[in-house]
Amino acid sequence: MDAGRAVIEGLSIPVRSLNTLVIGSGAAALNAALALHGRGRRDIAVVTEDFEGGTSRNAGSDKQTYYKLSLAGGVPDSPLEMAGDLFRGGCMHGDIALCEAQGSAAAFFRLAALGVPFPHDRYGGYVGYKTDHDPRQRATSAGPLTSRLMCGALTAELRRKRIRVFDGHPVIALLTAGLGAAKKVIGALALDARRSRNRRPAFVLFNAVNVVLGTGGPAGIYAASVYPESQTGSHGLALEIGAAGRNLTESQFGIASLKFRWNLSGTYQQAVPRYVSTDRDGGDEREFLAPFFPDTGRLATAIFLKGYQWPFDPRKIAGYGSSLIDILVHRETVVLGRRAWLDFRSNPVGAAGGFGLDKLAPEARTYLERSGAIQATPIGRLRKMNPPAVEIYRRHGIDLAAEPLEIAVCAQHNNGGLAGDIWWESNVKHLFPVGEVSGTHGVYRPGGSALNSGQVGSARAAMFIAARYAGDPPPVRKFLDAAGSRIREKIRLALAMLGRNAAGAATEAPALEEIRERMSRQGAQIRDPKTIGGATADAWRQLARLRKGLRADSAADLAGAFKTLDLCLTHAVYLEAIKDYMARGGASRGSFLVVDQTGAAPCPDLGDDWKFTLAAAGPIVQDGIMEIALDGRGRPRIRWTAARPIPTEEAWFENVWDDYRNDRVIR
Repeated sequence: MDAGRAVIEGLSIPVRSLNTLVIGSGAAALNAALALHGRGRRDIAVVTEDFEGGTSRNAGSDKQTYYKLSLAGGVPDSPLEMAGDLFRGGCMHGDIALCEAQGSAAAFFRLAALGVPFPHDRYGGYVGYKTDHDPRQRATSAGPLTSRLMCGALTAELRRKRIRVFDGHPVIALLTAGLGAAKKVIGALALDARRSRNRRPAFVLFNAVNVVLGTGGPAGIYAASVYPESQTGSHGLALEIGAAGRNLTESQFGIASLKFRWNLSGTYQQAVPRYVSTDRDGGDEREFLAPFFPDTGRLATAIFLKGYQWPFDPRKIAGYGSSLIDILVHRETVVLGRRAWLDFRSNPVGAAGGFGLDKLAPEARTYLERSGAIQATPIGRLRKMNPPAVEIYRRHGIDLAAEPLEIAVCAQHNNGGLAGDIWWESNVKHLFPVGEVSGTHGVYRPGGSALNSGQVGSARAAMFIAARYAGDPPPVRKFLDAAGSRIREKIRLALAMLGRNAAGAATEAPALEEIRERMSRQGAQIRDPKTIGGATADAWRQLARLRKGLRADSAADLAGAFKTLDLCLTHAVYLEAIKDYMARGGASRGSFLVVDQTGAAPCPDLGDDWKFTLAAAGPIVQDGIMEIALDGRGRPRIRWTAARPIPTEEAWFENVWDDYRNDRVIR
């Protein structure tokens, strides 16, 4: 890696020249760096605002799942079968599904070889179990912190390989050259948090042939979020330079705790806790689910089923299904302004006669009996089935046996993201979004497939870079000639934010509160065609105000100020996509409900305000893939395309070998 300096706007700025810059420190980003190193590339570096932050290192669930090709037992499976199951989730390109399936076993075994403790039997079989939208028992798990264990193993290998890491370097701009289809990324501008002092910011320039973007989901745009607080997202970096977003309408939402952000899936629900709500001060306690269920048995069964039907799904509302609970929690917290809680100390009371295991549906009752979970209270049943699930809250200062757990319906994962091809390259050339920032998933995906996708996609990006983009960066002078105007623009903005008078200037905290409140009301699990237009216009107006008036009190605050601008742009583009989907007649699907007065109510006691219609196959808005990008003037442009089918060409060995030997595979 070559080091130089440049003087811009009176500031002396280090310039690091290298082949590939990897932005982010999660499982996908680290795998990209290691895969590049394994293919002989040494001119690489990882840059991150916080190496220990992000979702991969700080999130988990009851049993965090890694979805892979079946690798044990007698159940038949193949990459083509797995690709078909991914593709059937809807709005996913078939060639990308095939790549994720073909690369699954190799990606999984790399992690196992690095020491991730995926369980296997004495014959070496990595046995599996079924997860949501999975017909083949492909899922496995290393426990509630699977992704953290992955990051630990990848980090240890990163250090063994001595790959350079720039920690405390939030990237504030991607740099490009060229226009239209010829546009390519050529580097990045970052702040150096450790060298910034008082009102004197420090910057670093990266002159790079390639940028791998592995910064995770857009967690920072939601008020109700189960993403760890250290995860915010940086989609705006790519959207700002014209990178296309794909399927931005599609996210997953589900019930999670607030004091400690954690998915309340699996045994947390199968223990059948009591749902209650209070006023804002903790008084006026009510068991708010009971009035909407005809009897205690169906109420308790819906709670149990929420365990493995955790994401909100409008298809699981009818007939007092598990996702009716999500609607009622949303109604209680967002519409009525109350607080909702899970209470593991007592059983749901429900209708007359109270709770009893004998009132559960056979599926639920048999499960609890076979698990030995027939204790008198939810906390007793939870301790029997999953002691670590209780322990993880205790480690965060919450005793489930002594206090209720505050909850909300929270954003959890973005199935959409930035568009890429089968090598994970964006429409902006030399930019490779990997992990959750990459929009490879469709509407429905098997639980845990995101971890597989991140590992496969980052390995394929590295393969392409090593084969086709392995050259040296240009001389610093040529780099500055191409990117100088954008670098100056961002530095001037930073200095302007530091120089703004406190009177009348916007600040980070209230700006973020406005963004998150708008997104959780208009772009989360409940969406209303009547109000989305106004919300989208408000988002763009807020962005214009912040660009002119956002203030940073010190150089240390600049990272937060730039992040606020990034998140404001991100949420405006997301709302624009949601608005277009509903304007074209898009109905309820995935993990969101579109209010539709011509539809059916979720249950008899919820009024017309909650009526909805399920999406049906046929129109492009239901089966097609939406891509949205900003044009040269920053205006959103949307196009709808049909999903590409799964490739079916015959893989004749002699022909593949000939293509491989003559370097015709990677193209």
